[in-house]
Amino acid sequence: MGRPMIAKLLQAGYQVGVYDIDPAAAKQELEKGARLHDTPRNASRDCDIVITCLPLPHDVFDNMTGEQGALAGMPPGSVWIDTSTTDYHNTIEIARLAAAIGVDSLEAPVSNLSHMGVDFANVSFFVGGPLEAYVRRETVLQTMGAVSFHVGDIGQGQSVKLLTNLLFYTAAVASGQALCQSVREGVPAQQAWRKFVASSANSVAIEQFVPFLLDGSYDRSCTLEITVKDMGLTVQLADELRVGLPIGRAVEKRYSEAGRKFDRYDNHLRVVELAEAGFGVRLQVPGYRAPSKYGANHAHPPDHEFLTDPIGRIKPKREHVFPLEDVTLSDIQIRLLESLAGELTHVNRLILDEAFDLGRGMGLSDALIHDVITWSVGASAWSDSHAQQYGKEDLIDLAGPIAPPLTTIPHLICPYTEELS
Repeated sequence: MGRPMIAKLLQAGYQVGVYDIDPAAAKQELEKGARLHDTPRNASRDCDIVITCLPLPHDVFDNMTGEQGALAGMPPGSVWIDTSTTDYHNTIEIARLAAAIGVDSLEAPVSNLSHMGVDFANVSFFVGGPLEAYVRRETVLQTMGAVSFHVGDIGQGQSVKLLTNLLFYTAAVASGQALCQSVREGVPAQQAWRKFVASSANSVAIEQFVPFLLDGSYDRSCTLEITVKDMGLTVQLADELRVGLPIGRAVEKRYSEAGRKFDRYDNHLRVVELAEAGFGVRLQVPGYRAPSKYGANHAHPPDHEFLTDPIGRIKPKREHVFPLEDVTLSDIQIRLLESLAGELTHVNRLILDEAFDLGRGMGLSDALIHDVITWSVGASAWSDSHAQQYGKEDLIDLAGPIAPPLTTIPHLICPYTEELS
């Protein structure tokens, strides 16, 4: 995700030095005007701002600290901005070392507002750290993204990112399970997908990521290693805050299982292959390719046309061409799709409650939690349609329950019945 952010900074006229453990990875950035350095220390020397965007917590620590770490080259008065999704305890320790040499620290984990929104600066930043440092560097964040939120101290930014990711990962697992069940009952995957997109079950995950299941690529934009790490951090945070998180823990188990079964560098939606194996189906639609370079067609051109939704968020305008003709569905199949759409909606509702529990545990207001969810990859039709209620400190249950009270983990998350304690 760092490459497009560097490109935006260069386009805006900033001078950018870069470091990567694999120098070849910076080739495109060098061609656009960036300068390559051989160590983080040399890359950060005399810089006003140092930005890190790295996969795992230890990567951040190793690149910031030590004799050749970035802190060794940063002058007093400069600012470190970490856009990684990481363990906030790690960030606090690095910030402590930075403060000792007069360097301010901001955590600013990034969330795509659409599939790979970072490619066209369509991302949000959830910023934790000193407000004064944020205000001084807000312009840089706005250059790289669409919106940023100052959410509080270091730790609260990472917590926001984790709770929005929790919503996305849950929707990904649940929608994969629902699609597999549909296909097993004879419903073509593309027809089930269109039904879910047009229903109250829709979400960023369903609308913009499921196509990468339908073309069999499982989405090349992110590795399974990242998703396993994110969900592990989410459960760790829930333990620290003493938040139950029953659905979130079941989702984490699914990702952990996928992490053990597949290569860590496999594409992140391979988690749905667990459901495909369980149902004995494949979601891939013969001849279909998702309209994105991150799918089966690596040569697909970049997005150039965009749509704006009623809230003001933008997304790529992508045409989906399925070679197979739709089939006439039976009454039983139609009822199945309606039932599954209702179950997906209910899962969205339940996991939204768990996300709020995490945010409240970190001391965030309901209004702020709702705002960051709305402007994140975790947004759904359910969270959008209840926007007006989340401005109140006490969340209001608008409608009666749309499913029985939760006594077991929904089968769209856990294929085996799991009683809640």
